[in-house]
Amino acid sequence: MFIETSLLTFIVVIFLAIYILSSAIKILKEYERGVVFRLGRIIPVKGPGLILIWPVIDKLVKISLRIVTMDVPAQDIITKDNVSVKVNAVVYFKPVDPIKAITAVEDFYYATSQIAQTTLRSILGQSELQDLLTNRDQINAELQKVIDSQTEPWGIKVTAVEVKNVDLPQEMLRAMARQAEAERERRAKIIHAEGELQAAEKLTEAARIISSEPAAIQLRYLQTLKEIASEKNSTILFPLPIDLITPFLEKLSGGKK
Repeated sequence: MFIETSLLTFIVVIFLAIYILSSAIKILKEYERGVVFRLGRIIPVKGPGLILIWPVIDKLVKISLRIVTMDVPAQDIITKDNVSVKVNAVVYFKPVDPIKAITAVEDFYYATSQIAQTTLRSILGQSELQDLLTNRDQINAELQKVIDSQTEPWGIKVTAVEVKNVDLPQEMLRAMARQAEAERERRAKIIHAEGELQAAEKLTEAARIISSEPAAIQLRYLQTLKEIASEKNSTILFPLPIDLITPFLEKLSGGKK
């Protein structure tokens, strides 16, 4: 009977030892840190690697130092020029101070999400639609700066903020399409007018050259006749130059006198 009791006690002790060791030994990955509360008070941050804690009196809270990618839901925003749009974004952040991230705010994920949403509405509400569509990099930088300044007391570093989609009302899309069409027509007319101007300049230059060289007009005349003669269904009328008829007309009029 004594032997059985001793064996049972030994087994219980072994199980207790295994339980205590398993509770006391923790392994933290390279990107993890451990915030330990000992009897309610924080002791220095542990990790990475193998760490030992006191069961029952120590409480370990793990925190990842990797960058978190968080989508900001679409927000209804009225821009500075009174245009209603829906905008969503993505925020990249990471904890840089594990103790502050645990003790300064109850849930830093939720808190960062709420700050991102309110800041998005505030900053974009002060911007015009044209800036929102064209100066995206500048707006992203301003969002990152403002959100990071508000999350810094929590030990959170916001590395980047990117505006993803800007959904415009259908009326605004149709107006922008009409504006783009008008701009294309304007450019087409300008190109056509520039072509007409260049053609007129070349014709003026050609006329100047022909007027200064009388033989040039005769060559051009013969070239035109050649082009017309290449068409089989053409009837060619040769106009007689007036300078060839003038001497005969003068002799004829002199003989009558």
